[in-house]
Amino acid sequence: MSVQFGRWSFTGECPKPEYVQKVSGSLAAYGPDSNDSYSQPGITILYRAFHTTKESRRERQPHVCPSGAVITWDGRLDNREELIHELRASLTLDDDVALAGAAFDRWGTGCFAKLIGDWALSIWDSRQRSLILAKDPIGPRHLYYSIDNKQITWCTILDPLVLFADKAFKLCEEYIAGWLSAYPATEITPYVGIMSVPPSSCVFLGPRKHIVAKYWDFDASRKIRYHTDGEYEEHFRTVFAQAVRRRLRSDSPVLGELSGGRDSSSIVCMADVLIARGVTETPRLDTISYYDDSEPGWNERPYFTLVEEKRGRKGWHVDASLQNSSKTPVFESFQSANCCLVPTLGRNGHESASIRMCLASQKNRVILSGTGGDEFMGGVPVPTPELQDLFARARFKMLAHQLKLWALQQRKPWFHLFLEVALRFFPPALAGVPKHLRPALWLESTFVKQHWKALTGYPSRVKLFGPLPSFQDSVSTLNSLRRQQACKVMPCGVLYEKRYPYLDRNLLEFMFAIPREQSVRPTQRRSLMRRALVGIVPDEILNRKRKAVVVRAPLASISRERSNLGEMTQHMTSSSLGIVNSERLFAALENVQHGEESSSLRLMRAIYIEDWLRNLLNLGVLDFGTKKRSQLALHSSING
Repeated sequence: MSVQFGRWSFTGECPKPEYVQKVSGSLAAYGPDSNDSYSQPGITILYRAFHTTKESRRERQPHVCPSGAVITWDGRLDNREELIHELRASLTLDDDVALAGAAFDRWGTGCFAKLIGDWALSIWDSRQRSLILAKDPIGPRHLYYSIDNKQITWCTILDPLVLFADKAFKLCEEYIAGWLSAYPATEITPYVGIMSVPPSSCVFLGPRKHIVAKYWDFDASRKIRYHTDGEYEEHFRTVFAQAVRRRLRSDSPVLGELSGGRDSSSIVCMADVLIARGVTETPRLDTISYYDDSEPGWNERPYFTLVEEKRGRKGWHVDASLQNSSKTPVFESFQSANCCLVPTLGRNGHESASIRMCLASQKNRVILSGTGGDEFMGGVPVPTPELQDLFARARFKMLAHQLKLWALQQRKPWFHLFLEVALRFFPPALAGVPKHLRPALWLESTFVKQHWKALTGYPSRVKLFGPLPSFQDSVSTLNSLRRQQACKVMPCGVLYEKRYPYLDRNLLEFMFAIPREQSVRPTQRRSLMRRALVGIVPDEILNRKRKAVVVRAPLASISRERSNLGEMTQHMTSSSLGIVNSERLFAALENVQHGEESSSLRLMRAIYIEDWLRNLLNLGVLDFGTKKRSQLALHSSING
């Protein structure tokens, strides 16, 4: 992914050369392929490229449109052919940024809904004295901005906005609350005053102007209905193949994550079919697989080996158990992983080194991920949405029949299943919060009360009237993934662009429009996917049981670092800020020693948040207020 930066001074002042130099230096690590800029009185725009396609190597950014609008673009257009056909009369170049610029000149902000792909862009219009920032409907790319009375600053990464602001920021507690549970809202950052452009939205900025508007959304009225299963299967193969082919658009070999599960295996196998047909641009697809033979019930090697045998090529293998070795001090890995400005679960040094070696040796710049497969292909065997559809449409006879089938399959009384269906129509305050979404007991009660919505995953009730409950559930799931994508840290040092075939807009439109029972059936999860990919993906993988969840490693890490973590809880920055109750957190860590694993992931997040906050305290980028500053200074001196 490329990086863009801009600063617009309302008074016409230009930033000092040393400031521009510092910003350019911070961008260099993310965009090694170009160093370009645009400057006029009051406006400075910088761009550094990371090329992944042959068209991107021809781009010249910032791009000046015939209308005079200046565009910087970080993205990949998937519907290039259609746009070239529609805009051919006004096109002089056919690279992606030129297409986006021509689309804006033709349709204005109405063009954003027509740009299919992964992208984030900024448009500076000197005639209107306005700035427009926008992102695609899914949002895997970042674009942050800050605004005050004098100027607007925007960037792909947070570093220039935070480190070179000549001021400290207040901590956004809602962001921390969201990150500790099910990820924060897409429009916020850890820093009060710095915002993020939400997916499927454009932000209009100017003196005394700050408007956020959604330009596109999934159509609840769109429905796809066929007479036979075979027709659904054929349509799925078409849109899935298109989603994979779009993400194979690269002038260097693409690297596919191959875990041995259905999602990653299906991507790799479909990619092989497309490459064999000669309809892709990438010269080759490589694979990378992680395994950990020390994890009970998580032996993925036999499954990804099946795919390797089918394709006749062995991939790059990474022994993930090395990062869990007793010789590896996990708390050190926390510290090295959290030197960034956004909290993250981080990546172990051994794992990062393996990826670096893999990318360097094979010259990969693009990685394909199976994220989204579980959520939208029917990987989570929950019948609630389709049963709610029957309830909402008053199809009570069919509802009774399906309740019986699902009750037998899930081995629970049908009445309990019906209660789960009915409660979702009530407001969360009445229906209650599912156990797995309830705030951790080691959080301070005041913090929980203030940020209940973020801590419980921004819950919403299912509407009885309007879009089908299954459609509402799909959009809610997508919103959760959007929040997760917004928290991902842009790779630095190990440069690559991650692409997500299962988050393809047209594939999601198809999945949202078909009957839910095509995806999930009482006796078969991923029903449509498994039927459609017979002969493409090995049967042993299509018909395998659900892939195990790794739980031993986090527990082992906590147990191994018991003394260090116990010492950490004695002087916690997050406790001083009123976020965590250190005594209850210590008790929870002690409980892990006795085999309680249900809260291990949240405990790990609390540990990462603590280390991240200590890092920010040392950097001096946060304003904690005079009331807490002295206590934090004391803790900082104790923590060294």
